[in-house]
Amino acid sequence: MGPSLVYQVDLVTLQGEGDFQCPGCGVVISPEDETEEVYVILDTKVKGEDLEELVIQCKRCKSKIRLVGFNLT
Repeated sequence: MGPSLVYQVDLVTLQGEGDFQCPGCGVVISPEDETEEVYVILDTKVKGEDLEELVIQCKRCKSKIRLVGFNLT
């Protein structure tokens, strides 16, 4: 198996409740899912008191996904 792919998802572009499909395999990733059955959090980047970026990994296809766009100010 080759190296995992890295994708970037801008939360500002999402509609609805924040659910999105993994860009690698299409499984639905929901911010409400705290079970870590679909994805696992790898890293968080904070600037001051604001969350700037979250890096997660899809458990199905092992793709890494950088979530950006938390800061709307």
